[in-house]
Amino acid sequence: MRDATAGRPPGRGTAADDTTPDLITPPRPLLARRLTWRELVALDAAGAVAYTLALLATIRAAPGLPDWATPLIVAALGPPLAVRRLWPRPVFAVVLAASGVALWHGLIGDPLIAAAFALYAVALDAPRRRREPTLLIGAVSLGIVLVGSVGVGTRAPGPPEAPVPQGPAVALLGLAVLGGTWTVGRAVRERRAYAARAAEQLAYRAVTEERLRIARELHDVVSHTLSLIGVKAAIANHVADSRPEEVRDALRVIETTSREALTEMRHMLGILRAGATAPAAGPEPELGPQPGLAGLAELAERAAQAGVRVEMDVRGAAGLPEGVELTVYRIVQEAVTNVVRHAAPARCHVLIDGGEEGMTIVVRDDGPGERRLPAAPPGHGLIGMRERVAMYGGSFAAGPHPEGGFQVTATLPRDAVAPAR
Repeated sequence: MRDATAGRPPGRGTAADDTTPDLITPPRPLLARRLTWRELVALDAAGAVAYTLALLATIRAAPGLPDWATPLIVAALGPPLAVRRLWPRPVFAVVLAASGVALWHGLIGDPLIAAAFALYAVALDAPRRRREPTLLIGAVSLGIVLVGSVGVGTRAPGPPEAPVPQGPAVALLGLAVLGGTWTVGRAVRERRAYAARAAEQLAYRAVTEERLRIARELHDVVSHTLSLIGVKAAIANHVADSRPEEVRDALRVIETTSREALTEMRHMLGILRAGATAPAAGPEPELGPQPGLAGLAELAERAAQAGVRVEMDVRGAAGLPEGVELTVYRIVQEAVTNVVRHAAPARCHVLIDGGEEGMTIVVRDDGPGERRLPAAPPGHGLIGMRERVAMYGGSFAAGPHPEGGFQVTATLPRDAVAPAR
C-alpha cells in the first residue's frame, strides 16, 4: 500500500486549494459614458463664451484705469478658459493675474470664479507625486488673493468708527474657493487613475486566465501523449534484441499516438486563431470538435497499449453541455495518464455517474507506487484538474485509497451539468 505522505509517488498528492482574490468593483460613474476630449473642449468653449458675455454685462468702471484696460481684463478672464485643458498652467497664470487686478480695482463682484475654473484643469493635469507644482500654485494664488483683498479693504465703505472687514472676508472666501477647487480636481484625478489601474488589472487578469486555459489544454494533450510514448519507448528499448515484433508494435503505437496529438493540437490552435481579428496567411487550419465522452473508449484503448487496463462505467451522462463534457473527458484523461505514468502496469476503474446531485467522476487504480517508471517527473495534472472542477463550483480530492491504489474524485454540481434548454 502506498503511504499517504512520504511514500507518495512524485506528482501524485492531495492538491491544494487554489484561491484567487476577487477584484474590487468600482462604483458606477455618474455619467453612463465619459465625454470625449473634443466634447469637453467644446463645453469649455461654450462656458468661456457665456462667462465672457456675463462679464461684459456686469463689469463696472474703475477710476484710475484707462479705457482700454477694462476690455483687456475681460479678454484675460473669459476667452482663455476655452483652452484650459490644452494649456492648463499658462491659462491659470493669465486668469489668476487678471483676477487679482479685477479684485484690486473692484471691476466685478467675484473674479475668482474664473480662477477656480482654470485651477480645476491644473489639478487634473498636475503630476501625482511632485510637491513643487502644488506649492508654487498655492503660493502664487495666496499672494494674488491677499493683494487683491487689501485693495478691496482700502475701499471698504462706511464711517471710520465702524469699518467693514471686507478685505479679510474676501481673502478667506478666495482661499476657500481655490482650495476647494484644487481638492476636488485632485480627487477626480485620483479616481481616474484608480479606474485606469483597475482596467489594466482586469485586462491582465483576463489574459492570465486565457493563458492558464490554453496551458491546461496543452498540458492535457501533451502529457497524456508523452506518457504513452515514454512507456512504449521504454518497452521497445528493453526488448529490442530479444523480441523485435514487440518493438515494431511499440513504434506503431508511438507513431499513431503522436499523430493524434498533433492533430488535436492543430485543432486547438485553429480555434484560437479563428478568434483573431487579422486574417492568417495561407489556408485556414482544419477545425474539429473538442473531445468528449465519445472518446473515452479510445482513451481506454490507448491506456491498455501502455499497460493499464481501464474499465469504464458511465451512467446518466447523456445530454451534457459541451463544456462540461470536455471537462469530464480531461479529468478522466489526466487521471488515467497519472496511472500510466506512476503505476503501470495496473488496472484502473473509471466511474462517471450523473445522479440527482450532479456529476461524480471517480478514477481509482490498484497499481503499487514502487512500480511506477523511475523517470516520471512531478507535473501539474492535479492542479489542472482542480482548476477545471473549480470553474463549475465543484469539489475535488486526490490521494491514496485506504484499500490500496490511488483515487481521484471530482464532483460537479447539478446546475453545472444540467443540459441547456
